[in-house]
Amino acid sequence: MQEIVFLNNLLEIDVILASGSPRRKQLLEDAGINFRILTKNTEENFPVYLQRTEIPLYLSKIKAQAIKADCPDSLIIAADTVVIQRRDVLNKPADKEEAKQMLQKLSNNMHEVITGVTICYKGQERSFYDITEVFFKPLSEEYINYYIEKHMPFDKAGAYGIQEWLGMVGIKKINGDYYNVMGLPVSKLIDELEKIFNPTLDQTQNNTPEGPNKYIYFGI
Repeated sequence: MQEIVFLNNLLEIDVILASGSPRRKQLLEDAGINFRILTKNTEENFPVYLQRTEIPLYLSKIKAQAIKADCPDSLIIAADTVVIQRRDVLNKPADKEEAKQMLQKLSNNMHEVITGVTICYKGQERSFYDITEVFFKPLSEEYINYYIEKHMPFDKAGAYGIQEWLGMVGIKKINGDYYNVMGLPVSKLIDELEKIFNPTLDQTQNNTPEGPNKYIYFGI
């Protein structure tokens, strides 16, 4: 059987997913990575001056560093996802009424889903983000109420999951990575993990047009 080198390298490392999200857990499992889950309660507050792409980077970094303090030799993956509607940051709704208000804002509009990811390993800390544009068709009050009652989307930024009923029937199109909307841009994560074991890939990818705009590195 053909083997993938960096996946074999990860088998020799304690890999930690610093997230309790069942979607991120499933995506990382499907990517063929062996890991364990370890989370700490961290305040999901951020400075008001941060730009929209900086918010999930900042929060993912806090989550990763909280675990790194106790597990300095582990490879830690932390992520945070935000939904941006115009200038509003839509976090997880507190209750049914807030979820309804969020979905009414998203109805018949485009919004951005931005996921920031931080990886810590052996003195390296690298963070990146990905953006997906999501376009909802008009959502009736009947659709919104049905979805909230049936799926209780209180653990999801923006009050919806793209893989759930409302995503299936309500989204017209997306521009970008579907899995990013679920909470983890898997393709970019794999790129970053590969570069940990093959640093020459850094130089190759930084020469592409997307590189400088999409990635922000810390401590490298």
